[in-house]
Amino acid sequence: MCLRRLLQFLPLQRTWRAAFRKHGQCGHQGAWRWTHSEGGPYRAVIFDMGGVLIPSPGRVAAEWEVQNHIPSGTILKAFISGGENGPWMTFMRGELTEEDFLQEFGRLCSEIAETSVPVDSFFSLLTSEQVAKQLPVMTEAITQIRAKGLKTAVLSNNFYLSNGKSFLPLDRKQFDVVDDPEVAVKELEALLGFTLRKAPPNTRPMSKTMEIPVESLEKHLKALLGTRTTGPLELRQFDHGQSNPTYFIRLAEQQLVLRKKPPGTLLPSAHAVEREFRVMKALANAGIPVPKVLDLCEDSSVIGTPFYLMEYCPGLIYKDPSLPGLEPSQRQAIYTAMNRVLCRIHSVDFKAAGLGDYGKHGDYIPRQVQTWIKQYRASETSTLPAMERLIEWLPLHLPRQQKVTVVHGDFRLDNLVFHPEKPEVLAVLDWELSTLGDPLVDVAFSCLAHHLPPSFPILRGLSGCDLTQLGIPTAEEYFRMYCLHMGIPPTDNWNFYMAFSFFRVAAILQGVYKRSLTGQASSTTAEQSGKLAEFTSELAWEFAIKEGFWVFKEMPATKPLTRPYHTWAGPRSLLSTPGVRSYTSHPESSSARASKGALVVSPEGLSPSVRALYEQLKQFMERHVYPAEPALRSHQASAERWTPAPLLEELKEKAKAEGLWNLFLPLETDPERKYGAGLTNVEYAHLCELMGMSLYAPEIFNCSAPDTGNMELLVRYGTEEQKARWLPPLLEGRARSCFAMTEPQVASSDATNIESSIREEDGFYVINGRKWWISGILDPRCQLCVFMGKTDPHAPRHQQQSVLLVPMDTPGIKVIRPLTVYGLDDAPGGHGEVLFEQVRVPKESMVLGPGRGFEIAQGRLGPGRIHHCMRLIGHSERALALMKARVKSRVAFGKPLVEQGTILADIAQSRVEIEQARLLVLKAAHLMDVAGNKAAALEIAMIKMVAPSMAYQVIDRAIQAFGAAGLSNDYPLAQFFAWARALRFADGPDEVHRAVVAKMELKHRI
Repeated sequence: MCLRRLLQFLPLQRTWRAAFRKHGQCGHQGAWRWTHSEGGPYRAVIFDMGGVLIPSPGRVAAEWEVQNHIPSGTILKAFISGGENGPWMTFMRGELTEEDFLQEFGRLCSEIAETSVPVDSFFSLLTSEQVAKQLPVMTEAITQIRAKGLKTAVLSNNFYLSNGKSFLPLDRKQFDVVDDPEVAVKELEALLGFTLRKAPPNTRPMSKTMEIPVESLEKHLKALLGTRTTGPLELRQFDHGQSNPTYFIRLAEQQLVLRKKPPGTLLPSAHAVEREFRVMKALANAGIPVPKVLDLCEDSSVIGTPFYLMEYCPGLIYKDPSLPGLEPSQRQAIYTAMNRVLCRIHSVDFKAAGLGDYGKHGDYIPRQVQTWIKQYRASETSTLPAMERLIEWLPLHLPRQQKVTVVHGDFRLDNLVFHPEKPEVLAVLDWELSTLGDPLVDVAFSCLAHHLPPSFPILRGLSGCDLTQLGIPTAEEYFRMYCLHMGIPPTDNWNFYMAFSFFRVAAILQGVYKRSLTGQASSTTAEQSGKLAEFTSELAWEFAIKEGFWVFKEMPATKPLTRPYHTWAGPRSLLSTPGVRSYTSHPESSSARASKGALVVSPEGLSPSVRALYEQLKQFMERHVYPAEPALRSHQASAERWTPAPLLEELKEKAKAEGLWNLFLPLETDPERKYGAGLTNVEYAHLCELMGMSLYAPEIFNCSAPDTGNMELLVRYGTEEQKARWLPPLLEGRARSCFAMTEPQVASSDATNIESSIREEDGFYVINGRKWWISGILDPRCQLCVFMGKTDPHAPRHQQQSVLLVPMDTPGIKVIRPLTVYGLDDAPGGHGEVLFEQVRVPKESMVLGPGRGFEIAQGRLGPGRIHHCMRLIGHSERALALMKARVKSRVAFGKPLVEQGTILADIAQSRVEIEQARLLVLKAAHLMDVAGNKAAALEIAMIKMVAPSMAYQVIDRAIQAFGAAGLSNDYPLAQFFAWARALRFADGPDEVHRAVVAKMELKHRI
C-alpha cells in the first residue's frame, strides 16, 4: 500500500489488544483503531484477524473441547503457556514447522488435560474452510469503509501450513497490501521524520558538544549529491575518533561518513583533515583499500570547521584485539591480513602516487620526537615524571633512518574494516597522522595492544592473555612476519620504536584530556585521558629502560656516546658536618636535567626527606643492627641455623614499624609509590651502601636479594592476578623467594645456554631440569621459585627461554643438597642444588608469555646491579673502619700497627679505591635515573667490573691487618670477603664485563 497516503496527517497511537481472549470475551469485537492525535477524522482502519475478521480461536477451541470431551480451557491454557517462547507463539513466528508444532502442542495439551488430546483434529478444524473464513458482517463493513475513501489493513501472525501456503483466509483485495517493503519504509521515514533502520555499529547520538548544524549540512549534501537525495537526513556520531570527530550520515539511499576538525582553538598542524582527504584519494588510485572520498569542504561556514566526506564502508571493526568468538586459525588469519595490508601501504611508490611532497624525506624520527614533545608541552596540565625522562632520553637514542615510505601514523586493528565472511581488509581508516617517514613506526604502533591491559579504555590490550592459545602472534612474531613480507632484517632498535610509540600515545591522550577540560574532545572517555597519559608514559619508559634481547648496537653518528660531566665542590652549608665533603655533579649541557636529577655523591647532598630517611636508617643500624650481629652470627653457626633467627624477625618488625621497609623499588618502576619509598636509583644507592655495612641489614629492611629482584619482576611484568598472589607476602616479609636459572651442566654465564625444559601439556606447563646455586631456596619461608627454562629450542637464540612462577609446594621439586661458599652454607636461605621432575604448574604461571625469559631476566637485573655494587661499597667501608680500629689498638715490633708504613699505604689505597668505585657507581645510578639503563650500559658494565674487585682487595687488606681473627666468625670480614669474591661471577663474570667495556670503547671512542 502507499503508506504516505494511508498515514498522512499522523503521528499515530496504537491500542493493542491480546490476540487470544478468554471464552467469555470472545466474539466479534470492534476493529483496532489508528486515530489522529488531535482528535481529527479517521484516515485508516486496521483490523485484527482472529476474533474480528474470522472466528476467534478461543471460541473454536471451546466448542471443539465440548464435542471431544476434553476438559474445558485446555487449548486456551496451551495457547498462553510459555508466553512468547511457548509452542503457539513460536509457531506463529515461523520458528516451528507444522509437524514440530503439533507434536509439542499435543504433548502440552495432554499434560494440562491429564489425558490424550488429539490436537491434529483441532488444528484441522481451526484451519478448515468452514471455520477459517471471513465473517460476512465484517466483509460488508470493510466494503463500506473503503467506499468512504479510508484505507484498510490487517494485523495477523499468520503461519505456514504443511502445503507451504500462508494461513490468511481473507479476501486480500479488501486490504491495502505492501508490495515493496523498501519503498514503504522509505515513505514512512519521510512521513515520520526519523529513521526506522538499525543504527550502524559503533555509533551513537551526537553529544551536545559535538553537534553540527543539520540544515546547513543537508543543504550542502543535496547540492553535492543532486537529485538522488530525498527523505530525512540521519546523523550519528561514531564512538571512536578521539581526535577528529567522525559522523555517519544516511540521506535517502546514500550512506556517508563525515570527518571534521574539532571545534575551538587547535594546536598548529594538528587535525589536518585536508591531508587525510589527499592521501586517501591518492592511495585509492594506488590500489590500497581505503574508503572512496567524495568531497573536501574547507568552508568553515557550512558546519563550523573544515570537513570531508567519504562513502561508508560496511564491514567488521574489531575493537577487542583478542577477537572473542573466533577460532585460533581465524585470529591468526586476521592478524596476518592486518600485517599484509601494512606491507602494501609501505610498498606504495609514493612519488608515482603524487605524494612526493607529502612529507620530508629525511630525519623523520628526530622531527617526530620534537613534534610530539612540542605537542605535549602545548597540552601539558601537570608534570608527568615519565614524560620528563622520555623527553630527555628519546633524542639521545635515535635510530638510524630507515627507508622512506607512506606512514599511516595510527595503524592498529580497530582502524581496519574487515570483510564479514573472510579475513580481508576492506578499508584502512583514520589517516590523520599520515606522512612520509620510517615504516617501523607503524609496525611498532600496531603492536601497542600487546602491552596494554584488556581493561584499557581507549584501546583494549592483550597483556596477560595466552596468545598461543588464542592463535594471535606475539609482538615479536608479528614483527618478524612484517620483516619477512618486506624482505628486510629485524631492527636492533625495537625497544626505541615501542618507547616512542607509547610516548606519542601519551602525548595524544594528554591533548585529548586538555580538550576535554574545555569541551572540545569528541570521545565520552576523554576525561579519563589524563590518567591514561600518565599510564602510557610509564609504559614508554619501561621500554626505554628495558634490557631486552634487542639492544642498541650503535648510536647515530650525530650523537656521540661521550657525555661530558664536571664534578665540583659546592658551597658548604653552615649545618654541614665538619670534615664531610659534599659534591654535586651536573651534565655539562643540560641545566634542566641537573635541576631534576643531580648526581649526589654524599648523603649531605640528598633532598631533606631522603636525608632524613638516611639518618633514620643510620640510627637504626647503630641502635639495633650492629649490636645484634654477634647473636645473629652465633645462630648462623648453630644447629638451628636452617630456621630463621627469632632476633632477626624481631628486628624486621621494628624496621617495618619505623617505616624502614621496602626501600628498594625504584621510582621509575613504582611511580605511584604503591609498593615502596619511591626513591631514585641515586637516592637508594646511598641507603643501600649503609645497609651494606652489615650482612643482616638488607633482610631486616626487606631489601635483600633475590627477593628484591623478584618483587621488581612482579611489579614490572606480572599480571594483576600474579601480583595479587605473590606480592603481598613478599612485600610484607612473610615469605621469601628464589630465582632458578643457573645449571650445573652448562656454562650459565651465558643465560641462553640453559637446558631445563618447559613443555606445554593439557593446559599446564611441565618443568624438567636441574638447577644449582639457587640462593634462598632452602629457607623454610621460601614460597616462590621464579624459574627460567626453555620452551622452544628452535626459536631464535634469545627467544627460547621463558619464566614461570612456581609455588615451592608444587610436587616434583627436590632439593638435593646445600652448596657452600668457602665452607659457609649461608643458612637459612643457603644455595641449593635442586631437581625439578615433572613439575606441573597452570598456564597462568607464565610471565609475559613464552619466549620472553631472556628479556625478563635482563630487565630484572637493572637496579639490582646498583644494589650489589653499593652493598659491596658498604662492605668495604665497614672493613676499612674495622681495620682502622684494629691497627690503632694493636702493637707489633715495638710500635702500634697504625705507624707501620705498609699499613698506612694499605689504608690510603683502600680509601682511594672506595672513593673511585663509589663515584663510578653513583654516576651509573644517575644515568639510569635521567637517561635510562641503555644510556648507562657502559657505566653499568664498568661498575660490575670494578666494585667486586675493589671490595675483594679492600676486605683482603683488612683481613691481613686482623691476622687470623679476620678469618673467624667473630667479625664479618670473612663473609664480606666470600661475598665479594662470589660476586665476581654471580652477577656475571668479570671477563664478560671487560669484553663489553672493550667493545663499546673500540666502537664509540675511536
